[in-house]
Amino acid sequence: MGESNTARWHIYFSGRVQHVGFRYTAYYFCKALYLTGWVKNLPDGRVEMEVQGSLSSLRKFLLQIKSVNHIHIDKALVNEIPEEPHERKFRVL
Repeated sequence: MGESNTARWHIYFSGRVQHVGFRYTAYYFCKALYLTGWVKNLPDGRVEMEVQGSLSSLRKFLLQIKSVNHIHIDKALVNEIPEEPHERKFRVL
């Protein structure tokens, strides 16, 4: 079974990830990397995200978001999920 060049990840971020511009920072990074999906705050203080695109862009996104000074990610729980073939943009929910 060969590895696909694209994937969709479901991610829960915890740490200092709310009230620090996380969702809009993620939006701009994803838009620049041609990733699709969505991001939203959860009532328990975490941020939930589904993001889809090339594996290299997904990896680059994680490196970028983890390097933002005012965001502190304690944990990023990443699971691969089925892709959404008709999705065309990234949204902040």
